[in-house]
Amino acid sequence: MIKVGNKAPAFSLESSEGGKLSLADLAGRYAVIYFYPKDSTPGCTTEAQAFRDKQAELDALDAIVVGVSKDSIASHCKFRDKHGLTFPLLSDPEGKMIEAYDAWGEKKLYGRSFMGILRSTVVVGPDGRVLAHFPKVKVKEHADEVLSALRAAREAAK
Repeated sequence: MIKVGNKAPAFSLESSEGGKLSLADLAGRYAVIYFYPKDSTPGCTTEAQAFRDKQAELDALDAIVVGVSKDSIASHCKFRDKHGLTFPLLSDPEGKMIEAYDAWGEKKLYGRSFMGILRSTVVVGPDGRVLAHFPKVKVKEHADEVLSALRAAREAAK
């Protein structure tokens, strides 16, 4: 279960940037790990573009963004290239990381219930501890919410 102050669950997944990316690779930096349902869908595209458009501000805060879904690396690469995304996308086809980060659960659409990826974000500090958890993301303002959380965490660390 994701809880602010706890160690973030370890992971090692295939990345759109080639090879694997693990939590250990992110040590020493702030990590914005966001979970999204599917490449190239409207909400997921809007969210990815928002993080892309905030890249300079994220860089200034020494933060790396990582997107995670069950899509394949080939799908991720196509999505990244089409929208000029500037951060790695991880493929979690078995959903182990998605479940470990509380991003899998019941969803409702048109009166129907089903299990799926819950749009959510976890901000991890340089020490590997969870600094913020956004379990229900509203796409339009989310990148700004994440930047605010990062700024607050950096102020608190001074």
